[in-house]
Amino acid sequence: MARLRLFGPAREAAATGTASVDGSDVDGVLAEARRRYGPGFAAVLATSQVWVNGEVADGGRAVVDTDEVAVIPPVSGG
Repeated sequence: MARLRLFGPAREAAATGTASVDGSDVDGVLAEARRRYGPGFAAVLATSQVWVNGEVADGGRAVVDTDEVAVIPPVSGG
């Protein structure tokens, strides 16, 4: 199970900041997270970046139990 880290609106939508999530790749981890946390989380995920171990990752990147998958929503400032 990869460790899923959630920030900002993703954290609020899921009502948690971390979780262990099954999946053999990023797409699998995110599919399980969508199933687990519902449409509000899925909406945030649609505009977020996904990083694995501190690097931007695409959906096909393989993940193992020691990997950290982070969902980072867009940040605005002024």
